Amino acid sequence: MGSTSARNGNDGVGRRDLIKRSAALGLISVPAMSFLSACASGGGGADDKVDKGKKSKDNPLAVNGGAPLDFVLFDGGFGTQYAKDAIKVYEGKFPKAKVKFTPTQKIQSSLQPRFNGGNPPDLIDNSGAEQMDMGVLVGKDQLADLTPLMDAPSVDDPDKKVRDTLRPGVLEMGQFDGEKVWIMYYAYTVYGVWYSQKALDSLDAEYPETWDDMLKVCAKAKKKGIAPWTYAGKHPYYIPFSLYPMIAKVGGREVLDAIDNLEPNAWKHPAVKACFEAYYELYKKGYILKGTPGLDHIQSQTAWTEGKALFLPNGSWVENEAAKTMPDDFDLAVSAPSGLDSSDKLPFGTMWASGGEPFIVPSKAKNPDGAMEQLRIMLSEDSSKNFTKSVKSLTAFDGGTDGIELTPGLKSAVAALEKAGENIVNPRLQDWYVALQKEKIGVGGLGEMMAGRLTPAEAIKKIQGYADEAAKDDSIKHYKHQ
Repeated sequence: MGSTSARNGNDGVGRRDLIKRSAALGLISVPAMSFLSACASGGGGADDKVDKGKKSKDNPLAVNGGAPLDFVLFDGGFGTQYAKDAIKVYEGKFPKAKVKFTPTQKIQSSLQPRFNGGNPPDLIDNSGAEQMDMGVLVGKDQLADLTPLMDAPSVDDPDKKVRDTLRPGVLEMGQFDGEKVWIMYYAYTVYGVWYSQKALDSLDAEYPETWDDMLKVCAKAKKKGIAPWTYAGKHPYYIPFSLYPMIAKVGGREVLDAIDNLEPNAWKHPAVKACFEAYYELYKKGYILKGTPGLDHIQSQTAWTEGKALFLPNGSWVENEAAKTMPDDFDLAVSAPSGLDSSDKLPFGTMWASGGEPFIVPSKAKNPDGAMEQLRIMLSEDSSKNFTKSVKSLTAFDGGTDGIELTPGLKSAVAALEKAGENIVNPRLQDWYVALQKEKIGVGGLGEMMAGRLTPAEAIKKIQGYADEAAKDDSIKHYKHQ
């Protein structure tokens, strides 16, 4: 899955909470409620935690060195090797501990029965199309508080707590409505518009900063027989990776905050209307690869790596995920989305970047200390570098790139983050309201509009209706920017 980069300053913690890249890998999104209703009632009363071990300088979380650890990892764009390597470190430290490691793409369907039975794994990478709804897990007290991990000394510097080694905003992203930390986002994702620098150069064009210039580049590409845009048509919740930060650039980040807060008429803001109309223009002018609405994420990425399309909204996991079909001279690059014009509230460079790969420890885990120690190991400089080298993506650990030759996409992502500076946005819909963001806004609204089946005005009306329904739904916990 996704990950990438560093940056930003301090605009108030609520604003900066970095968002997780929910879901983006897999095939069809599974509606979240089936898991949640079951999970909410699940009990089994299995509060049989393993005994604590002896706390020491080398074992600050008092891990029981003889207790087994049950670790389930989402097997997606990042593969499994990085986790296997970190497990080896854990087993080296606790030779009597047996780690049961299960990679899967079926997170929800394979884990639901275990949550229901009160026997969940100790550590879960809750990602992919079958991701469990984090807002509901938190709301139903299904997760353990990770504050002990955050307050533990880091592996590399015992004088530094783990919380002080994280990229800005990552810790806050794991908080929902208070100080407790429920999720550790391990990867770090840069979202934006991805392209081949070689292809752009062949058009004698630069990446466009305004929408008029974007349309000019699109016209050039179309003349040369290249479709200007494609996207994951079957998973149109990829479109927000460039559309949401464009909305913030045009109208200010408070527009996205209002959307996250499910405020009445938030989607009717002029900036939303302007950006929807801009994207709809891509459809109207024939600037989207023919057949895109029927393509999944892999098919759209493959068409793009084969040179059939120029621009693709995506996250930084794409460099690893599309590696098999990406030509050696593709020269992968990413940019923040184009804005409208000079009246935009935020400068060009405004982009979405955030934590990805959400790791959780269930409240009924038998070995929560071992799970947190495994995460502490993964947040060391060695494990972080290993991840970055092997999957071409950054981690939540603030550093870990010294001495590594960055791949073209990663290098471009780091440069984009530097350009963005303070202007990083982190929409929270993706982790606060997974079903709303993916199925309703993504598939039911944006997907229909980009396929030409809804006008921008109709799409906005429909999406505002979905948001209003969610706001009135007492069965889900509601969250707000502080």
